[in-house]
Amino acid sequence: MKKVAILQSNYIPWKGYFDMIASVDEFILYDDMQYTRRDWRNRNQIKTPQGVQWLTVPVLVKGKYHQKIRETEIDGVDWAASHWKSLVQNYSRAPHFNEIAKWLEPLYLNESYTHISDLNQRFIQAICDYLEIKTVISRSSDYELVDGKTERLANLCAQAGGSEYVSGPSAKDYVDEAVFEAMNIKLTWFDYSGYPEYSQLWGEFTHGVTILDLLFNCGKDAHRQMRHVAP
Repeated sequence: MKKVAILQSNYIPWKGYFDMIASVDEFILYDDMQYTRRDWRNRNQIKTPQGVQWLTVPVLVKGKYHQKIRETEIDGVDWAASHWKSLVQNYSRAPHFNEIAKWLEPLYLNESYTHISDLNQRFIQAICDYLEIKTVISRSSDYELVDGKTERLANLCAQAGGSEYVSGPSAKDYVDEAVFEAMNIKLTWFDYSGYPEYSQLWGEFTHGVTILDLLFNCGKDAHRQMRHVAP
């Protein structure tokens, strides 16, 4: 039995994203989808004394051209130092800041990125490495793409050798379960509910921020706040 999940890449995504990665054998970044503005592809949230704040990577969107996520270029380089400065300002008091900063700071200050997909995959892989998540991470562009929204997902799963497809719950609105059944692929809906709270800086607890919040505050104990990340 091989489990496969397919999601669009996000910038420093929340803990639920990594919990899903840890629950499967192969995680496919679905970056052949159309890039959408003001979405999670190029931004995420952190906590600050003034409330939740967005960190946004500037990208080039070419008018009405329906560019794919993997075609979307990053606009400039100044954002990296700015994002790292924001993280230092708002998390330097966190118990595990120095531990995380050792490998996170170089990703911001010592590396360069031209496309949002490459940036997202680099950070996602680094976070998985820290959490010791062994899941294989690939891209939809590594495979042949067929027509049809559900058909493409099922076919990607089949090409990856998957016998079970793990989907986010929001896809219930459009996924045709009969397509998976016809291909003899088990369809499972991932459950993001029930995550416990942890000791978090700056006021009322917030679940939906970047996983960096969890890492800065909990370090290697971050696995206790997720269901599928092994200790």
